[in-house]
Amino acid sequence: MARIVGILLAAGQGARFGGDKLLAPIAMPSAGTAVDVPIGVAAARNLIDAIPDSIAVVRPRDTQLAVQFTAAGLRVVPCMNAGDGMSATLACGIAATVDADGWIIALGDMPWIAPATIRAIAAAVVSGAHIAAPSYRGQRGHPVGFSRRHRDALSSLIGDSGARSLIERNLDRVTWIDVEDAGVVRDVDTPSDLLTGR
Repeated sequence: MARIVGILLAAGQGARFGGDKLLAPIAMPSAGTAVDVPIGVAAARNLIDAIPDSIAVVRPRDTQLAVQFTAAGLRVVPCMNAGDGMSATLACGIAATVDADGWIIALGDMPWIAPATIRAIAAAVVSGAHIAAPSYRGQRGHPVGFSRRHRDALSSLIGDSGARSLIERNLDRVTWIDVEDAGVVRDVDTPSDLLTGR
């Protein structure tokens, strides 16, 4: 059976947020009520709910975040060169799971993605998609799934755009999955994003 691994990219600086973005609390539904959960932990829980074989890539000194991710059930991978940008973080995640048959790349600042959406992306990769991504009302979203065919390309990306350039070079190989999940296009950049519900 194909081994699909979830990679949560969680090594950003959170500069526009004012720092420690992934530890900031958001209200998430739980047993009919709302509970405050750190942004990164909410994203991690959704990922591991869909893909139990998941890791989180963090900056080396993000001890508190690492503890939270470990408690959520993810293996934590410190990325020594996380300061080089999202692509470096992604390459760290691929290097730590190099024997996988595919990867679902999720972002730590996107806590509202439904696990069912993540499972659908993973299923598309298992079924032979080169790249799989959700589309919400015409907008490209996250997470994005990649088959093993793209391992070397993912490992050699540079800069802070993550895998965006790889997707753009392979648009004819992307399997788009239409979803009614607004969480795939909703991230947290600034504290106001927690209030506006954008």
